[in-house]
Amino acid sequence: MWLACDTGGTFTDLVVESNGVWQSFKSPTVAADPVRGVLDVLDVAATGSGRSLKDFLSEAEVLVHATTHAINAVLTGNVAKTALLVTEGHRDILTLREGGRPDPFDHRTRYPKSFISRDLVFPIRERIDSDGSIFKALDEDQAIRVIHRLKEKKIEALAVCLLWSVANAQHELRVAELVRQHLPDVPFTLSHQINPTPREFRRAVSAAIDASLKPMMLNYFGGLVSRLADAGFKGKVLVVTSQGGVMEAADVVDAPINLVNSGPSMAPIAAQAYVSMDDDTRDIIVADTGGTTFDVSVVRSGRIPLTRELWIGQPILGLPTGYPSIDVRSVGTGGGSLARIDAGGMLHVGPQSAGARPGPACYGHGGLEPTVTDAALVLGYIDPDFFLGGRMRLDLKAAERAMASINGDATSIESTAASIIALATENMTQAIFDITVKQGVDPSKAVMVGGGGAAGLNAVFIARRLKCARLIIPETGATLSAAGAQISDLKGDYRASAFMSTERFDTAAADRILDSLEVQCQKFAERSGALPEKTRLNFTVEARYAEQAWEIEVGLPRTRFSSEGSLQGFLQAFHDEHRRLYGFADPDSAVEIVGWRASIACELRDTRPVRLKKDNAARHRSVTRKITLPDLTSYEAGAYDWNSLPIGKYHRGPAIVESAFTTVVVDDADFHVNASGSLVINL
Repeated sequence: MWLACDTGGTFTDLVVESNGVWQSFKSPTVAADPVRGVLDVLDVAATGSGRSLKDFLSEAEVLVHATTHAINAVLTGNVAKTALLVTEGHRDILTLREGGRPDPFDHRTRYPKSFISRDLVFPIRERIDSDGSIFKALDEDQAIRVIHRLKEKKIEALAVCLLWSVANAQHELRVAELVRQHLPDVPFTLSHQINPTPREFRRAVSAAIDASLKPMMLNYFGGLVSRLADAGFKGKVLVVTSQGGVMEAADVVDAPINLVNSGPSMAPIAAQAYVSMDDDTRDIIVADTGGTTFDVSVVRSGRIPLTRELWIGQPILGLPTGYPSIDVRSVGTGGGSLARIDAGGMLHVGPQSAGARPGPACYGHGGLEPTVTDAALVLGYIDPDFFLGGRMRLDLKAAERAMASINGDATSIESTAASIIALATENMTQAIFDITVKQGVDPSKAVMVGGGGAAGLNAVFIARRLKCARLIIPETGATLSAAGAQISDLKGDYRASAFMSTERFDTAAADRILDSLEVQCQKFAERSGALPEKTRLNFTVEARYAEQAWEIEVGLPRTRFSSEGSLQGFLQAFHDEHRRLYGFADPDSAVEIVGWRASIACELRDTRPVRLKKDNAARHRSVTRKITLPDLTSYEAGAYDWNSLPIGKYHRGPAIVESAFTTVVVDDADFHVNASGSLVINL
């Protein structure tokens, strides 16, 4: 039995696979103690199977865990007291950043604070040149004095980012030896190891984030593993990474920056698997609506793209991790997003959220402000007696009071709710336009996949705005990220930094870099125990036209440049990708390679999404239900039980399709359930 768990802002999701049968479960997240939320949802699953938690867990081989714990810690500043060692003269790396502001004419926005305050940034006397030569030798005596100052300041973690360590890591490695000798109990991160990029700020911020998370994540996963063991779990804990794979918990603790985008990275993995079962479309839009955020990602030409532009917080004002991650964009609009009217009479939805506690007003836990979920309840989309399969009854009157509270007019409750859904839909649609059009994906030619417990409330409305012809909501859509974790591979990612231009291309040097990266991948595969035929190796480079400021990621058509036609094949792939992204190519220009990357995926087992095990929960069953769409037109819509819909039989909206964990609102469209159990809506 395999367990896959995703801790979200409102609910903790669980997908259980046993003998090829899948089941989904949800339980409220416990923000103050996320491990408690994991144990709670496991207890729900155990109760559903008629066993004690101990007996249930004793049968589990693996628990795959996705968590927002790392990103929440950085956002809230709840990280270890961290110091940064830099080359003398470069003390203000984190303060100066990369310049820029969201609005060049807005001078009221304060300059962002440094992630590590200047009093904890210490210069080291040394200097490496860009060619790797030693310009100034490391002053070891001065470095030791600095390390003793760190001890006096009682730092809990340490990051080291010395100039041009990617060209020659000798000084960073020696500083690491001195830290082990004089501060043996303080975890540290070396910038050339965590993020080998020539961009100094991004290398520094990656090292700083990684180091700051190490003590906390060591405690978190230590607590998770021990509490699971106390509850009866004897299997292995794997952790979802930002790159769309899983790693063993011990490896993640050594590099916790891998967890910053842990949960959302799984949604495109699951979406691609579901679409590929019934469709050959290679462009997929993935819209994952949780209680707190709306996460958007794409599958582009059959490939899930990575980005180094992952921001923690607001772009430019927040923190760029500088670290490769599946490209997921998030906006603060989810089922629990709060609605309000400002002093000028304008309606806003999000980014503030009611969270798990108190949650939406209709939860009855003390929430008074209206949310998207409250609006959906008022409009008839959600059955108050069948939320979470009937385990939680919603309070319609409380939702109506919350609607009336923001404009003081009890007679316009329905129009207020409709406006909230319409505005949430528009916010989400614009987020999708941002990630698709800018990456050369035409939304009208893509399949949209809806995920998350709140996806069905307005997924059809979003798909219509995008002019998508087809919307798919998987049967495990309400637990989409957890479903992706069930089918994810064990992944290793290895990188190197070396500048090379096609004008003077050194084929032998390029192949030596690729050889070194492949050896690291092979060692990873050997440690994992994966069979050679169960591994996939992929090489990419970060490249640009000569003198360009930024690079794009391009896959290498062949694994070595020494084979005939490899260089020309790479150039053609680069020109094609540049044209797709920016609308033009410059075949006469030289191409510069800056970064090199090899990733290996080890298939853990043969599995793919299957139809969920059907529960026997009694359904309230009215044949129709009155619903009001965002344009304020009302219908007596057919109400369907997702579990009871026969495969392949077409139905026509307006309709409501319900399962224990989600409700899908269908307007004037055809819909059916396909062989994999997914709800397919043709628009």
